[in-house]
Amino acid sequence: MKYIQLILVFVTLLFTVSCKKESKSNQITNPKDYQAFLEADSNKTLQFINTEYNFWSTKLEKTPNQYPYYLKLASTNSQLFQLTGNIENLKEAEENLLKVNEKTNFNNAGYLRALARNYISQHRFKEALTLLKKAEINGEKLQQTNLMLVDVYLELGNLKKVETYLSKIKNVKNFDYLIRLSKYNDHLGKLDNAIKYLEQSLAIAKSSKNKTLMQWNYTNLADYYGHAGRIEDSYNAYLSALELNPNNSYAKKGIAWIVFSYERNPNEALRILDAITKENTSPDYFLLKSEIADFMGNSVEKEKQLTLYYNAVNKEDYGVMYAKYNVILFAENEENRLKAIEIAKQEVEERPTAQSYDLLAWAYFKNNNKTKALEIVEKYVINNTYEPEALLHTAQILKANGKKNKATNLKSELLGAIYELGPNAEQEIKNI
Repeated sequence: MKYIQLILVFVTLLFTVSCKKESKSNQITNPKDYQAFLEADSNKTLQFINTEYNFWSTKLEKTPNQYPYYLKLASTNSQLFQLTGNIENLKEAEENLLKVNEKTNFNNAGYLRALARNYISQHRFKEALTLLKKAEINGEKLQQTNLMLVDVYLELGNLKKVETYLSKIKNVKNFDYLIRLSKYNDHLGKLDNAIKYLEQSLAIAKSSKNKTLMQWNYTNLADYYGHAGRIEDSYNAYLSALELNPNNSYAKKGIAWIVFSYERNPNEALRILDAITKENTSPDYFLLKSEIADFMGNSVEKEKQLTLYYNAVNKEDYGVMYAKYNVILFAENEENRLKAIEIAKQEVEERPTAQSYDLLAWAYFKNNNKTKALEIVEKYVINNTYEPEALLHTAQILKANGKKNKATNLKSELLGAIYELGPNAEQEIKNI
């Protein structure tokens, strides 16, 4: 009898150890790696930019005829927006850029590009394109204009134009060319190429010792590594960005996503996000906190975070910046489902990409018009985008229309994209 008990104890211990090992098999992050970045007492970059803002404001007050100062102010406004997520900073930058362009009759290519860059941040891509076409006619520093035209045409889904302007700026030793070539390849679903070109651009950024470019490169490379399932590489790239700038909110958010989606540790993810939101109040964080609360089964916290999100994006200043998220959220809400179609139609009008058509199809689907949804995905979405969210919507629409084989074909690909889509999508995918 004692012998049997000893065997049972041994088996139990063995099972416990194996479970512990299994639970740690997904452990990539270590709070010791990033804790110091969460505890940063003062944001030196923020302090420096505020000093710069005050300096140029004072200069402009003393010499209001010096209109180039508006450009300096706009630059500090934009940097403040990047650091704090405060939309008022981005709108103030727009006001200053409009003033400097009005002073020069919209005839200075550099000022036109600066305003176009602001409109891109606001997702006002057609307005940005109009400005860049003027800058192209002007011809001053044409290469800079061509680079931005690649960006805008990619956002508008005009791949022929993207290819045309990529050929104009082609230089495999140029950082700006390589990062755009990388984005283009990602859009085509050629992730390995996208990573390769970003790794090449990182080498250039390192050789130039430009910390701003290196930060940008590391965080974007981290995103791509995540898409490719290279989670540890993704984590290390985010840490490299934080080594350069301890206040890089985007990198911290990236680590929070790894902790939540890959390691399934919602409490630690929330702890990281709480540290970020002390400085950055972007509505994105409310959405992510809501998603995590949903995973934890905390419906009260989920609704609280969604209310904070809605209150934030209700400001007119946000314009269409959160249209995508609003379509998804409104489509799930019975009272707002028709509004989801309305917003999605506007997105398609302003930005006729496969992703925009996916939103429209999804809005119709959630409004019980599965036939219309199928018509849209078959015409505009299938074979035109490789984004996991669009593929998940497409699979559900195909299944609802009786095209189970086609839906099942997408299922295997989606099972490999659970990390990107998040834990809440796992059961949806399995039910396809």
